[in-house]
Amino acid sequence: MAWIEKLHATYEACKGREPPGAALLMPISHTPQQAHIEIAIDGQGNFKGAKTVQKEETVIPATDKSASRTAGEAAHPLCDKVQYCAADYAAFGGTKPACFQSYEALLSSWCDSPFSHPKANGVLAYVRKGTVVADLVKENLLHVGTDGKLLTEWQGENAPDIFRLLTAKEGKRDQGDAFIRWQVWLPDDPNTAVWTDTSLQEAWIGFDTSRKDARGLCMVTGENDAALALSHPKRIRHAGDGAKLISANDEQGYTFRGRFTDKDGQQACGVGSDVTQKAHNALRWLIGRQAYKSGDQVIVSWAVAGKPIPDPFKDTLALIVGNRASSQPEEATEIPLAGDGGQSFALRLKQALSGYRANLDPTDDVVVMGLDSATPGRMAITYYRELKGSEFLDRVESWHTRYAWPQDFGKNAKFVGAPAPRDIAEAAHGTRLDEKLRKASIERLLPCIIDGQTVPFDLVLSTAHRAANRVGLDHWEWEKCLGIACALFRGYAKSQGEDYQMALEEDRTTRDYLYGRLLALADGIEGYALRQAEEKRDTTAARLMQRFAERPFSTWRNIELALAPYKSRLRASEKGAGFLWKREKLLDEILCRFEADDFTSDRALSGEFLLGYHCQRAVFWQGTDPVAADDKSLTE
Repeated sequence: MAWIEKLHATYEACKGREPPGAALLMPISHTPQQAHIEIAIDGQGNFKGAKTVQKEETVIPATDKSASRTAGEAAHPLCDKVQYCAADYAAFGGTKPACFQSYEALLSSWCDSPFSHPKANGVLAYVRKGTVVADLVKENLLHVGTDGKLLTEWQGENAPDIFRLLTAKEGKRDQGDAFIRWQVWLPDDPNTAVWTDTSLQEAWIGFDTSRKDARGLCMVTGENDAALALSHPKRIRHAGDGAKLISANDEQGYTFRGRFTDKDGQQACGVGSDVTQKAHNALRWLIGRQAYKSGDQVIVSWAVAGKPIPDPFKDTLALIVGNRASSQPEEATEIPLAGDGGQSFALRLKQALSGYRANLDPTDDVVVMGLDSATPGRMAITYYRELKGSEFLDRVESWHTRYAWPQDFGKNAKFVGAPAPRDIAEAAHGTRLDEKLRKASIERLLPCIIDGQTVPFDLVLSTAHRAANRVGLDHWEWEKCLGIACALFRGYAKSQGEDYQMALEEDRTTRDYLYGRLLALADGIEGYALRQAEEKRDTTAARLMQRFAERPFSTWRNIELALAPYKSRLRASEKGAGFLWKREKLLDEILCRFEADDFTSDRALSGEFLLGYHCQRAVFWQGTDPVAADDKSLTE
């Protein structure tokens, strides 16, 4: 029950103190619903007009039963579907069971209580006239056929709004599913919308609370005589979400399996009605504001005290830029320097996190929670961690430091840092990967960020393999994949005791690193010659990169032979001859660093060769090389 306790505490800490411009926490005894039709009436229940709305999310009064209804009859007290609000629904041939009596009984009970409200009285007076469908047909919002019955299909083109808004079932749309919300015009009351009237909300909360009779021990607050929840909210991830975290709606078959005889919480674990509503409302609010979403998968992190925390699912650029006063696109590029070694990156990261540390107390509770659903009606908590504020920030900083590498995500997104989990999944499996595979990959990365675990080695191998397959990717995608592959390999190697710098390590003599430098050198020589001749095509090194990774010694011979005509072309010009002389000198220096057996071995290269390639190429790009000013071919 820890997650309910933390969410309940979050609601109590944040209700009424929501950040400016943010959505408000929903009051208890209410639920979100997508409305389709808006009807305007006056305080005496006289019809004034109606219009369609484009599935706008509306916060409406609800009972515990109606807020969690999936099937069966359970009326909302004020705003509801046509089949509930319209006494004349059956007369117009409605195919669904008419539920007006239960709706009218609940609304009249509210209006006859001490918690009555003028707007609720106006709605009751109108629906009792029994003309809801007739009025909507006259307004051309609902549509009938020649027999006077509500249509379930629209023949021809230009279907009316209601047929576009409603979901089809077996090719048919029941207009009784259209959801109605109310505008009630009262004298001296400028707020006509019932879903934003706080006085009406408070009146319903008072009435709904007075009706609860199931009482017992709430295991969250410890209250001994609390009003217990017999059902729990749905619509957690969005207004159309039918999956629940807590459900016990089958008293005859599968659910209890002989363990309990009822679902009221007396025999197992009771939760107060107010507590579960506040907890679910807080979770819904947090998901809407700051969660990572991928289909049904949701991962949300928050501070229980309501203080801002960094999003662990963003890349380093978003973390650094997001903590600045200004984040214009031109400021979103963190161009790394070849000889920097990551020092400026580390400083920027610490500065970004220091802003969070200043606001977040080291002992404040931080929660990371993952949700997913395998069926439309059941949701599970797939990941849950509670951390202290200092511990959470330390682990986020560790992730962004360990897996930092110069990244190239496009013109305005060059930075040093760690990639986002979604980008890692796409780098490992391709941008068109199956949604299930994406979700599974991201779930595997979550413990690496929050728990400090090492990235799975198969993801390291997959990204390195795709980065080596250069001809199979567009240039922008390959650049992005290359940076991610280097980041993962560096972070994984660090967990194994090997520390790679983000700048070129000229004294590193490992075979794979040196072979990567050789590949960058061959790529640069041919690329420079092609640029001088104004030819635009891939170099031999680029085309043979994957084969080079699998059989470096034999492939290097092919690459070196292919360089011969380009070397001859460069020697024919004074500028090219100087360039070539310095490159060949560097080539000899790299070759001399090989152990004899290492160079002649044809065993496959690890992802380390990508680090050598990337760092050597960065030296050519950034101007630390004597002839780098003339070597711009690799940037094309």
